[in-house]
Amino acid sequence: MVNQDNISSAKKQAEKLTFTIPGSDRLIQSDQTKIEWAQIAPGKVVVATVDRAWLYQPHSIEDRFAQPMEGAGSIATTRKLLDTAIAAAKYAIQSNVRPPALTCTRWVWRLAGAYHLTAPTPRLLKDAAIGFAGNGRSLLKKWALEKAQEEKGHDRLALLDIQSLGYDAEAVVKALVPPAAVALIDYFTRSVQDDDPIDCVGYTYTMERLSLGIGKDYIQNVEALLPPKVNATRCLCVHSSVGADADHVDENVSLISQLTPSERTRIARACYETALMCFSPPPEGYISDEELDQIVQPFKKS
Repeated sequence: MVNQDNISSAKKQAEKLTFTIPGSDRLIQSDQTKIEWAQIAPGKVVVATVDRAWLYQPHSIEDRFAQPMEGAGSIATTRKLLDTAIAAAKYAIQSNVRPPALTCTRWVWRLAGAYHLTAPTPRLLKDAAIGFAGNGRSLLKKWALEKAQEEKGHDRLALLDIQSLGYDAEAVVKALVPPAAVALIDYFTRSVQDDDPIDCVGYTYTMERLSLGIGKDYIQNVEALLPPKVNATRCLCVHSSVGADADHVDENVSLISQLTPSERTRIARACYETALMCFSPPPEGYISDEELDQIVQPFKKS
């Protein structure tokens, strides 16, 4: 459940990821060392070993890490590759803009964002499965179909949460469409519709990986803001470290580590691009509580 308004929680998670920038004299040269790398943006390469990972800028086209990745992946190095691509996005966004303090009304906004992120997900994953099947990639087809089943009904949780707060949930999500959720789903959709839908794996990994930054303390803080005896954190709990996302992340890493070097490179780049959207403050600024109140008040049930 990552969107623009819980960006501080997501950034805290990114800050825990391994991220160092050694000088060129510290590059690993031994062919015996298990190593993966991927260019995530022009002049920006993530390099990962079992023990550490870093961001590297190739010095020339002959540079080892300016060349396409070679060799098989492993769970340890692939995890560091993907997580450091996410962390690199956090470091790339140099902004002092902080989201507004959480209020009960703003929680409705976040739930609307969660709805718009989750509602199209099962359908898009099924479309991805069709694309993978067309390319003869049965492993990825199976992954997409299983993921579609796992994500089924999560939009209903967001609607139930909004309803629990005393609103007409269907009317609220029609009126509130957070731009951050739109941007993320547009990226997800384009990835799925590509001749090779592999980028959707990176998108999915990033969203679930960042959800692990939401722990019990954060959930309790949200619950403290809500009216007594109101259960409006169902969707949040599912997309947090107390839900199934930790298992999903492990399963995703296991799958991705088995893919080809070019596929792992594409996925790492998609992780970076997705995380950039998650970490970037909205260019139009955050909607105020006063504006939110004006929008949702007509949908408050008596």
